[in-house]
Amino acid sequence: MAPTTLRPRSASWGATGGAEPAPGVYSICYVNGFQTQPGELDAWPRELLLQRDGEVIFDPDWPDEALIDTSSAAHREKIADTVIPWIEGCADAGFDAVEFDNLDSYSRSGGSLSLEDNLALAALLVDAAHAVGIAAGQKNAAEDAALLHERAGFDFAVTEECAAYEECSAYTAVYADHVIDIEYADELPRPFAEMCADDSSPDSMVLRDRDLVTPEDDAYAFETCD
Repeated sequence: MAPTTLRPRSASWGATGGAEPAPGVYSICYVNGFQTQPGELDAWPRELLLQRDGEVIFDPDWPDEALIDTSSAAHREKIADTVIPWIEGCADAGFDAVEFDNLDSYSRSGGSLSLEDNLALAALLVDAAHAVGIAAGQKNAAEDAALLHERAGFDFAVTEECAAYEECSAYTAVYADHVIDIEYADELPRPFAEMCADDSSPDSMVLRDRDLVTPEDDAYAFETCD
């Protein structure tokens, strides 16, 4: 992925398909690779959902997203068999790249999953993206950026609120100019223009409303540093 001054666009892809890329911009396809996408729990075999005492474990902040069980090589192969067709769908639709979310699901597993488990699955997914000619992006997980780049082979990072949380350097130290950051208008610690002027902020940074509404909505926010 070359450094881009284009405004990236992201659209989700999963068991029910996804949106089309936007013309004229670097379009990134979102894949929830380590947790179930809302409304798609039934698309996953129960054996691939992380469970404790027979109960499926959900993300406490996203209670409609179940954690995928990456704890064994056999599970990871089956998970990849599910997710790789989505990656291929992104490529076939014309997306330039795919971003994988919830790489840090192990941190919400109560010790049932490990970083090593998720790195192993991430490597399979990144290889699949490269095999169909698209770049692979790390979504969030600042603390694991170096390992995700070095061992899983991610090409760039998509981050949320790295400037607000003062962690952009964790990404830029690994990916240099290949970092795309989204800040949200409802939780800005300082003016967006000031954040743009900060040397630690990535060049590709955009301000949005958290619900990503359309321009017709009064809550709509969209601003770029350039």
